[in-house]
Amino acid sequence: MDVSYYPWMPHPGILFSAPLQRFVPAVPYFFAFVTLTMAIGCGLNHLRTVIKRPGVMLWTFALAHVISPLLAYGLGGLLFGFDSPYVVGLVLFTIIPLGVSTVLWVGMSEGSVPLMLAMVVFDSALSPIVVPSAIHLLFHTAVEADTTAMVRDLLLIIVVPTIVGVLLHEWSKGRIQKAVQPYAAPMSKLCFTAVVMLNASAIAPSTEALRGDLFRVVPSALVLVGICYAVGYFGTSHYRNREVQVTVSYATGMRNISLGVVLAMSYFSPLAAVPVVLSILIQQPLATLHHYILQKLNNRATGAGS
Repeated sequence: MDVSYYPWMPHPGILFSAPLQRFVPAVPYFFAFVTLTMAIGCGLNHLRTVIKRPGVMLWTFALAHVISPLLAYGLGGLLFGFDSPYVVGLVLFTIIPLGVSTVLWVGMSEGSVPLMLAMVVFDSALSPIVVPSAIHLLFHTAVEADTTAMVRDLLLIIVVPTIVGVLLHEWSKGRIQKAVQPYAAPMSKLCFTAVVMLNASAIAPSTEALRGDLFRVVPSALVLVGICYAVGYFGTSHYRNREVQVTVSYATGMRNISLGVVLAMSYFSPLAAVPVVLSILIQQPLATLHHYILQKLNNRATGAGS
């Protein structure tokens, strides 16, 4: 393929999209392995603790799907005008479900994996209601999501691996995580990398729309994703709990981009998909930066405490 066709972002998944696209159907299975790797560290006691604290989950959903969309709507309206399809794309990023890949980042950043798993499951289950309702309220456009396919993917990617992981944890009395960690952890990271590359290859045909408005839309998407991370982190500062702040900041900053791209391309102008396409390439690098900042803040707090 002609590399110059995508001069804006030399992402490996896009540069090699032609040979990679045949493997895109394997993405749910890679995701499922990542979820299973995280779930084996969670027992029934962990999940009971999460369920006993529904306030954190409800507040996270409010930050992710009420406050963030309003900020995205205001930002997009100021930059492009409220009738622009780019505004639809920016808002769409904030109302799609929380991303499964957040589980990996939360685990690496010492957040609460059980809380993150629970929020991904509940938020994904509610998405057939949340996404169409939010779009209709803000843009007066009806959207019919394929709820059957969404539930099927939810079962494969999250629910079944979580159940299997928890059962393995209980059966081994927590010993299985240490036993498989040397093998499962590297494989999980490889699967995660594969997911990012394959998703990028899947959206490669949509990137032609970026050529004309590159220098306007890229900064807006970058700022929005950064705002979403900040909303989760500072929005939970009143809990005075680092684990909660880490978990919620990743939850609000990372979304299920694959679903967002499908909705944008199926029901709106192709330009509406542009911010969503960009976000899949932006939220992962920002997750790395966010992880670095969290480590610095934690080291500073630990040093001050000592």
